[in-house]
Amino acid sequence: MGPAHNVQPDALPAARERAGPPRIVYLVSEDWYFMSHRLPMARAARNAGFEVHVATRIGEHGAAIKAEGFFPHPLDWSRGNLNPLGLRKLVSAVGKVYREVKPDIAHHVAVEASIVGSFAAIGLPFACINAITGLGNLFYGGSAQEKITRIPVKAALGWLLRRPRSTVLVQNPDDHNAIRRLGVDPSRIVLIPGSGVDTDRLRPLPEPAGAVTVAFVGRLLEYKGIRTLVAAHELLALHGRDIRLLIAGLPDATNRNSVTAGEVAAWTKQKNIVHLGYVDDIPALWAQAHIAALPSRVGEGMPLSLLEAGACGRPLIATDTPGCRDLVRQGKNGILVPRDDVPALAAAIERLADDPDLRRRYGAASRSIVEKEYSSARVGRDVVALYRYVLSAQSQRRA
Repeated sequence: MGPAHNVQPDALPAARERAGPPRIVYLVSEDWYFMSHRLPMARAARNAGFEVHVATRIGEHGAAIKAEGFFPHPLDWSRGNLNPLGLRKLVSAVGKVYREVKPDIAHHVAVEASIVGSFAAIGLPFACINAITGLGNLFYGGSAQEKITRIPVKAALGWLLRRPRSTVLVQNPDDHNAIRRLGVDPSRIVLIPGSGVDTDRLRPLPEPAGAVTVAFVGRLLEYKGIRTLVAAHELLALHGRDIRLLIAGLPDATNRNSVTAGEVAAWTKQKNIVHLGYVDDIPALWAQAHIAALPSRVGEGMPLSLLEAGACGRPLIATDTPGCRDLVRQGKNGILVPRDDVPALAAAIERLADDPDLRRRYGAASRSIVEKEYSSARVGRDVVALYRYVLSAQSQRRA
């Protein structure tokens, strides 16, 4: 019956009695992140009859959230700042939203929201779905600060995820195993790969004319591997290769692992490196590029930028890290390289640059994989099945 049926009914709280459609609240740090990474799920819930609420920091996308028929709830959220005072204030604000909305399900998006939302939900009678969208630098990073920080965070996260009202949603097998190591019962961990890609909007595109172009899409964070990619491009240039690099994304001032604006400016002074900034028109971006690259140093939940590139028929290059290795199948739709290996990354780019037939074959395979396994229709169906299972389990408990 699908992954939703891994959830045990007796692990869920009794829901309140209320007439009308079931309500779901998506708790997410930023409105842009909701629109880029969770919109297909929310649309599937809406189309299945759920009343959808979105609790987030409202920036430029509040009107777009309302236009979808969703109910926005503004939060004063400083992402990445979980000091005790700020955490207490944010948990209180989220708890107020939950008491006002009285949801049947709270869907917490990413680790930070899972911690905040789970604390806010203590004592309230609804189910929590804690979506782990990648454990990233906090769990897999190697710096001394990261190792110190992860100890209390892992302890708190494990306690919250083991609470009776919690179901954990992961996107790849590595994160499934990591959550199990926190002591969460495997029967309460559901694996649905990604948040869904609109394969009707993102269609296979012909290759552009001119020099072979590699594109990177994402926040410009050190652990996304952007410095490694620039170093590989520089190595190719030293070897006389005329290959372009497009960088789509911005530095993140709230993240200590962000590259600086000065670094980006220095990169763009080099030949064949173009910084596009934030790009909203994804088809137009991939119409300019031949190859998609994401040399993540710590892995992803399920890398959306590569999913979108695959939907557009592009071959993929990524590191052999969580999430990336599930989408990129070596020798089928792309090339996997070791993390932090500049020569290997440069060699992978050069191999695809020199072989247009291989690019087309890998690109067609990428499109097929995304259509069959990661489309918004497929993911939306599985997520709605999970929501319905949670509601059914609560009804059985009341009976």
